[in-house]
Parts: sequence; C-alpha cells; structure tokens
Amino acid sequence: MRRLAQLAADLGSGGSSRGLIEQCLARIGDRAGEGERAFLKVHDADALAAADVYDRLRARGAAPSPFAGIPVSIKDLFDLAGDVTMAGSRALKDAEPAVRDAPSVARLRAAGFIPIGRTNMTEFAFSGLGINPHYGTPLNPYDRQARRIPGGSSSGAVVSVTDAMAFGALGTDTGGSCRIPAALCGIVGFKPTARRVPTAGAFPLSTSLDSVGPLAATVACCAVLDAVLAGEPAAELAPFPVAGLRMAVPQTTVLDGLEPAVARAFESALDALRKAGARINDIPLHELAELPQINAKGGFAAAESYAIHRALIAKAEKTYDPQVLTRILRGQEQSAADYIDLVAARADFIRRVAAVTAPYDALMMPTTPLTAPRLADLAADDSYRKVNFLMLRNPAIVNFLDRCSISLPCQRAGDAPVGLMLIGEHGADRRLLAIAAAVEKVVSPPSA
Repeated sequence: MRRLAQLAADLGSGGSSRGLIEQCLARIGDRAGEGERAFLKVHDADALAAADVYDRLRARGAAPSPFAGIPVSIKDLFDLAGDVTMAGSRALKDAEPAVRDAPSVARLRAAGFIPIGRTNMTEFAFSGLGINPHYGTPLNPYDRQARRIPGGSSSGAVVSVTDAMAFGALGTDTGGSCRIPAALCGIVGFKPTARRVPTAGAFPLSTSLDSVGPLAATVACCAVLDAVLAGEPAAELAPFPVAGLRMAVPQTTVLDGLEPAVARAFESALDALRKAGARINDIPLHELAELPQINAKGGFAAAESYAIHRALIAKAEKTYDPQVLTRILRGQEQSAADYIDLVAARADFIRRVAAVTAPYDALMMPTTPLTAPRLADLAADDSYRKVNFLMLRNPAIVNFLDRCSISLPCQRAGDAPVGLMLIGEHGADRRLLAIAAAVEKVVSPPSA
C-alpha cells in the first residue's frame, strides 16, 4: 500500500494524477477483484477530469496542496452533490439527490483529494461485520479464498484501501466502524473525538455516538486526512518517544475470550513496547463491567436510530436487512425516562473513568477479540449476533466515553491481521496520533 506522503512526493516530482486515477479505476474495474462489491458508484469521468485539472495546476506551481490529485473513497453514508445517499440500503432509492457535499467531503475536495466513488457498507452502518445482503459483501484481503468478512460498517472503505482502489477512505465510527475493518484487514483506522469533524451531511446512526474518521495505510496517512477533515493544516506529527510512555491495559471485559492469534499478537506488541521503554500497567477498570447494564435496552444507537427510521420503516420495512431492522426496533423498548437516565449514566460513567485513566498517556487493548471469520460461518442468526457483539465490544467503549481512538496492525508479517487499539483523552486527538505513530514503528509488521 502506498503512503500519502510518497504519493505527494511523486506528484511533486512530475508524477501524474491522471495516472493514479487510471490505476485505481483499473483495480475497481477488474472483474477478478473486489471493486464491484467494494464500490456502489464510481465517479470515473469526474475523477479523471479533476485529475487533469490538478496536473495542469501542478505544472504551473498552483496545486492547492501537496496531496492534490490523490484519489480517496467516500462511504455511502455521505452526501455528494448530485448523488442519492443510499447508506448501503434499498429503502432510500427514491430519495432526492444531495444538493451539496457533506462538509467532510467538501474539505477533502478543497485540499485537492479526488473522490473516486462511493463505497459499500453495512446497511445504515448498524453492524460491525460489514455484511450487506443487498449489494454483496467485499471480501477481506487476508486469505481471500476463504471469503472472510472485512468488518464494518465501513467495509467497502477498508477494501478500497487494501486493494489500491483508493489511497485513503472516508468512513464513520459509531461503535467501531472505522477501527474494526482496519483491524480485520491490516490497516489503520482512526476515530476522532466526535465533535472534531462535522457529521452534517452524513446519514446518522446515533447522533450521540457518531464520529467521522479516516482509514488509510499508516498512522501518518490517517493524520493527514484527520487534519483536513478537522479543518486544520496537514502538518507532520511531532515526534513522540516510546520510552517513558505511560500506558494502561484494562483487565475487565476487554481481554475476555481472545482468540489465540489475537492474544499472541497483543502480548507480543506489549512485550515489544516494554523493551522499547514504555511503562505499561495493568489496571482493573471495573467500571467497564457496568456497560451491559447501562445499555441493557439498546443504548443510544437503538433509541436514536429508531427515532430516525420509524417513518421510513413504516413505508419500506420489507426492504431492510432483517439483522439491521432487529437492532433498530430495539429502540422501541426505551421510554423518554429511560433515555434521560441513559444520558445521566453516560455522564457519570465518563467522569468516573476519567478519574482512573488520568495518569496515563493512553489505554491499550485488542481492537477486536477475534480475527476475521469466514462469511459462511455467520449465516445463522445466532452466529451473526454473537460475533457482531464481540467485534463491537471493545471499540464501542470509546464512543460511549466520547474519546479518540486508533487501531493499528500488530500481527507478525504473514499472519491474520490483528488490531492494537489505543485510546486517548477527549479532545487529545493529535497527541494520540503522535503516540500511535511512535507505537506503530515498534509493533506493526513491515508490510503494514
């Protein structure tokens, strides 16, 4: 996978944006590849025209940024002017086209990135598996013949990057939807503090939990995209030494039921960081055991998605993925009083956890307790629900805490992808990215 910095350097020394677009379009159009499942719509003509403009501007020294002319993919959750935002569903097929780009898309365009197409996703972003019965499920790049899931909900986003159909992807993360697919497919996914990037123009799942973030080859690539999305200069990350880092590994819930391959990769990453001088403490963090009870009636995602979807369900219930519909309808279980109690419980939970984690630079845990299972193994409803719960379990903690978080690969080269998740404080996004860049040098395989 090619890095944004190297692509920018190549373009700056005479490379062609049109050439990049043509390479990506060829990968998307390859019938032996995953392009048909990864993309729901390809903006080939628009992308080529934009590339020609940037090639001419760069020749005159007038490109808007070093990254102008680099293709990126856009999750089907986001408005692009002139497109119908389908959110991976069929229920919205008769909706009006968007009048304008979502702010996050507009910021990418302003920096010169070229949206090459809309990527597939779990319908309405309501699952961590990435399965879509309407448009097919893009397959994980690891052990592809086994037909493993990519993770979700940003499934097409992750495969667009791993398969060089784009060099970065715009995704969302409500309970892990950037970090889960990144972990299962061996790249980096970043979930910013929710307020950092505008969510306007993105079809909502949970207005309390939704975040907009990037997926890309490396931490540095995610940091570039994060800065653009946040409306900040895409400055290089300040160096951050591993030696002396104060890291904490919670012992409650997040290490339960780890697949042996995940446990080995996680322990190996911790050992490598200790050898590099990081100070890693195990902490109980018993508060995490309270989350199942706090969210017993479906939590914010069920309540808020039901409020969003109830009118559409009344008109188009039969078009919904039954697995997604079941989760949305759980929102009917909550009364107004239940929701008010949930808001209060969240504020109290955030306050108490912050008091415990304040001495540490970051928390660490496996992003998911499992490597990517085969698609065929999730056909039964019970298997789907069990694996979906496990995939969401650890990442969703971060959304409830309203913090920033990142997943980076930590497996040995050639092994099944495993994600190491770092969790920073609320609003400390650039600090976490700098820490992650330092950690990446120690734990990520050379090919990541």
